[in-house]
Amino acid sequence: MSVDIIRVSDEYAVSAQITAADIEAIVASGAKTLLCSRPDGEANDQPTFAEIEAVAREAGLAVAHVPVISGKVNETNVDDFLAVVEKLDKPIHAYCRTGTRSMTLWTLYQRRLGVPDDDLLARAKACGYDLSQVLAAKGKAAAVAGPGHRRDHYDIVIVGAGAAGIAVASSLVARTQDLAIAIIDPAAVHYYQPGWTMVGAGVFTQQETVKTTASLIPRGVTWIQAAVGDLEPDHNRVLLEDARPVYYDRLIVAPGIKLDWNGIEGLVETLGDNGVTSNYRFDLAPYTWELVSQLRSGRAVFTQPPMPIKCAGAPQKAVYMSSDHWKRSGCLDDIDIAFYNAGQVLFGVKEYVPALMSYMESYGVDLNFGKRLVRVDGPGRTAWFATQNADGETVEESTRFDMIHVVPPQTAPDFVRASPLADEAGWVDVDQNTLQHKRYANVWGLGDAMNAPNAKTAAAARMQAPIVANNLLQDIGKARGVAHYNGYGSCPLTVERGKIVLAEFGYGGKLLPSFPRWLINGEKPSRLAWILKEKILPPVYWKAMLRGREWMVEPERSKPGASAA
Repeated sequence: MSVDIIRVSDEYAVSAQITAADIEAIVASGAKTLLCSRPDGEANDQPTFAEIEAVAREAGLAVAHVPVISGKVNETNVDDFLAVVEKLDKPIHAYCRTGTRSMTLWTLYQRRLGVPDDDLLARAKACGYDLSQVLAAKGKAAAVAGPGHRRDHYDIVIVGAGAAGIAVASSLVARTQDLAIAIIDPAAVHYYQPGWTMVGAGVFTQQETVKTTASLIPRGVTWIQAAVGDLEPDHNRVLLEDARPVYYDRLIVAPGIKLDWNGIEGLVETLGDNGVTSNYRFDLAPYTWELVSQLRSGRAVFTQPPMPIKCAGAPQKAVYMSSDHWKRSGCLDDIDIAFYNAGQVLFGVKEYVPALMSYMESYGVDLNFGKRLVRVDGPGRTAWFATQNADGETVEESTRFDMIHVVPPQTAPDFVRASPLADEAGWVDVDQNTLQHKRYANVWGLGDAMNAPNAKTAAAARMQAPIVANNLLQDIGKARGVAHYNGYGSCPLTVERGKIVLAEFGYGGKLLPSFPRWLINGEKPSRLAWILKEKILPPVYWKAMLRGREWMVEPERSKPGASAA
């Protein structure tokens, strides 16, 4: 699909997020300067600014970056924007996630020039943007408005339309149709992210891991296609990136996790090129397979950052599946394979380690623990890792590579970390048993952004969704008994094509197998577990988890009146 260019004035146009393939159309539109208004790392399918910049400059465009945190356009941002507008050639094409921040910067700049607010609002509306709250000082005057004055009020608001958000919405709808529910998320597409390691191994295609968000929103649920700017639980509202308020009686926070590509020096400048790849991004998983399938000799490096991360087994899955391909291709002995893990153990649940270690040894993988990737030089094919020497001092060591699979450090989204809902580390602060917020009784959290000490996997979100739905409805008086989350998570470790070590565990590393040991012994590689991963789990995800069908995840409840602690 080509870029949808919205002409704001003779000198300015905006669009949603672009790709390198859109540069040709932007040049053809007459643009002389490309302006990015979006920080890197907001979404798993977002190309970095450096990737876009390289292609744009080659096409003859001037390029500028004025990154704005969603919903937080400030006067400094406008100052930076003004400097770009006055210095660089016009027309300017600006983009962000949806175009809202780019439109907002232009509007506030025009306001400084004396253009009346009514004219600016009319121009924004004609372009498809409602900036009334932005021009009303971000709606702060409405912060204490009573219920009778609230616009966009819902019984339940869910932040995030990823696996956790849609699953909990479907679980709610499956239990009651009497509530007004809204999901807030700007993304037009939804990804089956557990499939990306299989794309990177040549097993799945990209197309098998993506559907439109609209096709997955449960019937009767309102989809607000916008980014969140602020969470304001003291006023029972969410502010969108254009400062519009959305009010709620109860809130569910499930926005997923932020991949911090900029947390590794030099990475964004080379990602997707020079043998540098990552299965953690939708558009790069095929590049992983391209590198693996073409490599016949040389050095392959795989990395894992400090915890917590999404799917802690995914970094080493890339090691196993790549090594297995090289073994089957007869070139394993000619490839030097190294796995650099910032942690001190291969896997956090000891029962699964012996089977995993046997594969690492059979593939001849050089294991390096306590070594964190800090810098990458793509053209120089060199990576640097921080580690400690014998005296406990932090030092750096380097290694060369022909290909490197990088997993970036990860955090909660910016708007979560900056909100009253966050703990000291920035994660949504919930009770690990009920998933209710510790300080705000009308807020629940699930998925990757909350702080319960469980594995951040889709399987965990699948278990959490009906628990949150039950407990929220119990709070309203529409369910009986409080459901408890035992920390369940699952990590199907693809140790070779056709076999999986099916790790299933809960809080404290307690094993929580879904199947009898005689059928699938999770501590051993299993062909049946591979069939589960390849053939059964994708339709379970699309047709059960996201549709409110709670196969094998029916929540356990305490008796009414029992303690939820």
